[in-house]
Amino acid sequence: MQKKRILISALLLLPLPVLVTSLFVGIYSIDPFTVLSILAKRVSDPLGSAPWPEVYETIVFNIRMPRVLLALVGGIALSVSGASLQGVFRNPLVDTYILGVSAGAGLGAAIGIAYFAGIPGSVQFLSFAMGFAAFFTTYTVAKSKGETPVISLVLAGVIVTALFSAILSIIKFFTESEKLAGVVYWMMGSLAVTGWGPLSQTAPLILVGFAIVFLMRWRINVLSMGDEEAKALGVNVGRDRFVVLLASTLMVSAFVSVAGIIGWIGLVVPHTVRMLLGTPDNRVVVPVSASLGAVFLMVADDLARSVASFELPVGVITTLVGAPFFLYLLKLRGGSAWK
Repeated sequence: MQKKRILISALLLLPLPVLVTSLFVGIYSIDPFTVLSILAKRVSDPLGSAPWPEVYETIVFNIRMPRVLLALVGGIALSVSGASLQGVFRNPLVDTYILGVSAGAGLGAAIGIAYFAGIPGSVQFLSFAMGFAAFFTTYTVAKSKGETPVISLVLAGVIVTALFSAILSIIKFFTESEKLAGVVYWMMGSLAVTGWGPLSQTAPLILVGFAIVFLMRWRINVLSMGDEEAKALGVNVGRDRFVVLLASTLMVSAFVSVAGIIGWIGLVVPHTVRMLLGTPDNRVVVPVSASLGAVFLMVADDLARSVASFELPVGVITTLVGAPFFLYLLKLRGGSAWK
């Protein structure tokens, strides 16, 4: 028990050193000692003179810092939403794709890039709005006689995802080749944003969604027991499930609207946490998933901007790393940590 507590504490603290290390990574070479000196100067003497070029501080604080923080909150959004949905659906192979959120956000972004690219913020707004529209469509279709059975919700999600994906294909077919390249690149996922604007738009919504899931993580444990058992324990199954789904959709839609579709984190990280800690208890799984999800996405983004002379889409990195690793976990443990 003591060893497990130490392990959990170490995992929860892991994002901090990874965040600092990620500030060292970039096409423009700045040695780690200088980066640490810049951070120390900003804390102790922000107005004082510095022995390094002024552009160094601009790179660290206006380019790398917001990007790394966006990766941190994005990892939290994807991993926590995956953990919460897996608990609600009692299935370790579920993530936000099942609700149609990613398909809806992708359609919204494609419409914005193809037809409203000249309007600032249109891509982000349409992506966010369509992600939510997809979720509410899924939930409305699945709801019957005041209840929302899990099977109906999953089937509705599959149908909505197929419908939105088909519309997205039509949009791509009629999009000009120059703009189509932007749509395709966005679908691959990227954290190549400039300045603090995207982070300020996204982080508050993600943190609100995370706070809701964190406060309800014990209720997710009850929901994972099944509807009949949860009702017998006095839980309002329909209300609690809706709140968890809404919070997950809020987090993912907010992040996807600025970074595109980045897969596998919501699937791999929670499952890895359950295997690593040997427990499906969401009181532990949710916060540790948030920590490891942040680490996973920060490291993936570091690789995306350092393994080649050009920047790779981070969604490609998460797939190349996540898919084989997930297959390895399934082969090694057979999903027994979920039982």
